[in-house]
Amino acid sequence: MAEQGDPGDRPIAPHLHERGEEIRSAAEAVDALCRDADGAGIGELLLYLGPAGLGKTAVLTEVRRLAKREGCTVLFARGGEQQRNEPFHVVRQLLQPVAAALDEAERQQVFGRWFDIVGPAVGLLPPAGQLDPQGVRDGLDFVLTQVVRRRGPLAVIVDDLHWADLESLQWLTAFAVRARELPVLLVFACRDEFPDETLAFRQNVVGRADRRHELRPLQPASVASLVRGSLGDTAAEGFCRQVWAVTGGNPYETAALLREVHDQRLDPVEENAEHLRELASAARGMTLRHWLDKLGPSTLRFAWAASMIGTDIPPELAAGIAAQGPGAAAESVRELRRHRVLTSTSEGRLEFVHPLIATSVYQSMPTGTRTGMHGVAATEVENAGLGLLAASRHLLETVPDGDHETVHKLRTAAAEHLAIGAPEAAQRCLQRALSEPPDDRDRARVLYELGCSALLTNPATTVNQLRLALNEKHGLGPELRVDATFRLAQALAHSNRLGEAAEVCAEEAVRTAPGVGRLRLEVAHFMFAVFRREDADGPGRSRRLAEFGRGLTADSGLSGAVAVLRCWDLTLRGTDVTEAIALAESALQDGRLPPELGWTNTTWGFELPGVLGISYLYADRIDRAEALFEEAVLAYEVAGWSGGHLGFAYFLLGLLRFRCGRLVEAEDCLRRALRAAGRIAPGIPLQWFAVGVLADTLLARGRADEAWELAQEHAFGPPYPTVMVLPDAPTLYGRLLLARGDRVAAAEALTESGAALDARGWRNTVWAPWTGHLALAVATQEPEWARRLAAEAVRRAEQAGVDSAVGSALRLGAAVEDGPRAVTMLEEAVRRLERSPARYEHAFALVDLGVALAGAGRSADAETSLGLGLKLALDCGADGLSARARTALAALRPPRTAPPAG
Repeated sequence: MAEQGDPGDRPIAPHLHERGEEIRSAAEAVDALCRDADGAGIGELLLYLGPAGLGKTAVLTEVRRLAKREGCTVLFARGGEQQRNEPFHVVRQLLQPVAAALDEAERQQVFGRWFDIVGPAVGLLPPAGQLDPQGVRDGLDFVLTQVVRRRGPLAVIVDDLHWADLESLQWLTAFAVRARELPVLLVFACRDEFPDETLAFRQNVVGRADRRHELRPLQPASVASLVRGSLGDTAAEGFCRQVWAVTGGNPYETAALLREVHDQRLDPVEENAEHLRELASAARGMTLRHWLDKLGPSTLRFAWAASMIGTDIPPELAAGIAAQGPGAAAESVRELRRHRVLTSTSEGRLEFVHPLIATSVYQSMPTGTRTGMHGVAATEVENAGLGLLAASRHLLETVPDGDHETVHKLRTAAAEHLAIGAPEAAQRCLQRALSEPPDDRDRARVLYELGCSALLTNPATTVNQLRLALNEKHGLGPELRVDATFRLAQALAHSNRLGEAAEVCAEEAVRTAPGVGRLRLEVAHFMFAVFRREDADGPGRSRRLAEFGRGLTADSGLSGAVAVLRCWDLTLRGTDVTEAIALAESALQDGRLPPELGWTNTTWGFELPGVLGISYLYADRIDRAEALFEEAVLAYEVAGWSGGHLGFAYFLLGLLRFRCGRLVEAEDCLRRALRAAGRIAPGIPLQWFAVGVLADTLLARGRADEAWELAQEHAFGPPYPTVMVLPDAPTLYGRLLLARGDRVAAAEALTESGAALDARGWRNTVWAPWTGHLALAVATQEPEWARRLAAEAVRRAEQAGVDSAVGSALRLGAAVEDGPRAVTMLEEAVRRLERSPARYEHAFALVDLGVALAGAGRSADAETSLGLGLKLALDCGADGLSARARTALAALRPPRTAPPAG
């Protein structure tokens, strides 16, 4: 690594007028990054903002030079105005050079298990399947982290970030937060003109840059220096001053004006200053007439072709778009280089000397010429072997013409965009295909594809497009129509519209001919209905579900799904767990999920395997539940589904850890789930699930105030979603009120919750322990009612026959009893919980028993129970319970007295 000195001593390049502060800031950031010999310095975010032409590119060129000189690995990319619709364009510029330099062993280390997920986005693998965008972003995080470890310190430099494609910008936004923990310097230059969908970038990058510089126009003295450097030292002061006045001190416009002055052979004397404004206007406007006069028609056509490509321009591709042979193309390149329009790179590619020139050239094209050349460009890009991923952005710019082949290409491109994790790009292609328009027989399929493309990112779009597809006169085929209905119902459910989801499936089932498709819709209707918290005919629907299940034959392929739904229904109803577990076992094959119920199988989604695992969990069958939930995490990680799917898997693991009393691990899993929900949208079911169990975990850890703050932050309270929440949201809200000491409000909330659940026919005391906690809330004012409630809670738990449920109900019931009765209930609670996996509940019962025994004068037994409870509470991470146990133990042991004085 090169030796370092004081960055303030380094000379500033002479062409970077008035940019000394910006360069020194970069030098300081590079020094801080490289200060440790092992490259372990913590990186920063350096941001240069400013309108076009103020020298951002020149500054970044100098930053690249500084970083390379200090031994940094430099990854560089540039956004392109014409490449904003090309997904991962910036990412590919950053990563392809470093990936090409890796040998096979290094590649396996750098990409690891993420190669199949990141490879298509980076351009190292052909598109295949469909990828979760969040999984691709997580994979890119992993790859960059590995590059840092092997090639660090690292400088990631991106110019013209305002023109970055959305996919690259979304990743850079998230990585900018993570990068602070790594020896990596992020350097971005951009104009302040981002589209609305980049709000997160404005907040996380523009708003939080460690070093932020807004470039300003040059002062008159600097402009005078530029004038004399270009036109000679004799340039008159008045002339120099007028150059500054007409350009506003913009370095690019100043240089362009000086070239015009030179080309016009205008002497830089004061008398000629009056001509400068007209020349500046011509240089700034650069109209079609300007470029024709300057370049001639043949060379201009090549320039147009190059402007369509954008950056990193292959000369042969531009020649093909311009319809020029090798000789004519070479002559065009020579002319464009002579006029400082294009320059050559070391890799034999072409670049525009400045992005503003590229913009001017592109905008000088007549509309008809532009759309026609985009059509030619799409064909030439395909013929060059660059594929539809690159060609599709040109197809988007063509004039709709009812061409079947164009529709086919756009649909194929959309599928490839989905296969690299770019659903927004897929939607652009499909929307353009609809405007072509497609044939009547294909329109419904295009709408269906458009709806499905938005399922992971925009359920509202999915709902609208799938409704249109289903309403088309020349509709979908029977099988696709069933699938479209199910996807529509999924999108409605994910938008907290479960009633509509169930109804859509029921209505379409009536219209569908008898067979597997109709049965699938009927099963889907039951699935979405059973997840609704409120149902006027809940008990009746449970009976119909049981009858439906008994009527299914094994060859329908749906018996497993129905068995899971029946199992879940019985679990919520709180009936004898034996029947529910028998149904659960019948849904498995040799103890494992069958393919049609697999975590990544899109036939049913993750809901069915999820509730199957929760049914096992609520039945104290931890072995089955843990195997299913760990399989979910692995399946989603392997598939790269690290958005809502992996978030749901972490929620399930967190729920299991909570039930088992592994509270520290539970909190970690649930916070991961909550972060995943936050990346999707506020108020989605996953957020309710994660907040609910996390709040329950915080209560168990003795952090009631934090639990309440969490609930308030995420609006966990009335009004509640239509989907049932795990744990039951109104019940947990009542418990939070009770933990705050508001017994009246808690009793009101729990009473209302209990009435709704009883009407629904749901009496599971693990999922919704409202009876026991209502007993606690009313015990002071209405002790007899409290005892009846507690007895009912125990009865319901015993009906299910689950040790953890009975033990917890007994523990809660003992709190509203006195004397020997309380001790007896707690002793039985301890016996039950000792046989269960509910270690936190077991610890709680032991401590309660110890306190009760102490009150009964059985100090020795109390000390034993409290000691066991303390040890178990510490193992669980239940800090509040541990403190309570210690206090009770201390009260049993009289304080030592000092020996009498001699």
